[in-house]
Amino acid sequence: MLESAAAQAGEAVRELRHYAERVDLDPAALREAEARIEALHAAARRHRVRPEALAARLAELEARLSELALSGDPEALKREVAAARARYDAAAKKLTAKRKDAAQKLSKAVSAAMQQLAMAGGRFSVALNETEPTAHGREFIDFEVASHPSLPLRPLAKVASGGELSRISLAIQLVAAGSSPVGTLVFDEVDSGIGGAVAETIGRSLRKLGKERQVLCVTHLPQVAASGTEQWSVTRTGVKVKVAKLDRAARVAELARMLGGAESTARKHAAELLDAG
Repeated sequence: MLESAAAQAGEAVRELRHYAERVDLDPAALREAEARIEALHAAARRHRVRPEALAARLAELEARLSELALSGDPEALKREVAAARARYDAAAKKLTAKRKDAAQKLSKAVSAAMQQLAMAGGRFSVALNETEPTAHGREFIDFEVASHPSLPLRPLAKVASGGELSRISLAIQLVAAGSSPVGTLVFDEVDSGIGGAVAETIGRSLRKLGKERQVLCVTHLPQVAASGTEQWSVTRTGVKVKVAKLDRAARVAELARMLGGAESTARKHAAELLDAG
């Protein structure tokens, strides 16, 4: 073992000597490199950043210096303002054109979707209201709606009831399903004031939307509840609230309760709704 170790040590010595012969040690270059490293660390401490962030800090300071230089030259500052305003106007003009095109398409598509959601004759419009230049362009957006052909368009928040708001929201989401970033949608009483075939249409629409994202819907209509992939029962006793996931048998029983009528007939209808959904 000692002989083997001695051989390996001798080999290591020869390798080190060979390496040392190829290394050109320059004390002056070493001192220069060490001084540069020390200067970089000192600058980093002075500016309270890490050494690798010094380049970004330099860019910030140079930009600030340029701003200060402009502030001392009113004519240069005016030219800079004029150039910035020209760039803003060009960008705002493009944004307005795109908004007008998108507003027209969205208004038409949502109005068409409203016809299928118990809002026959209803109209939806995206209004572009001109305003002073802002960081978001030269106009602010307002959604307007008319629930009847004879009524004028008015701001959505002022004229729509809770059920209408939910249905209009559903219509918008159906149209925007492919591009909206929202992952979960919650609809409360989207079926308010409707029933029958319209309720089935809304149920199918919600199920279609559910293929794109998660949809939670509070409903009292069996046609809508039957369209859900899953159904949960929410009951309250005093101050206690119980939430339970329903299996198929429990869903049939709950849908039959919602349908009312003779128990056997209601259960049969409930099973048909569930299978159709």
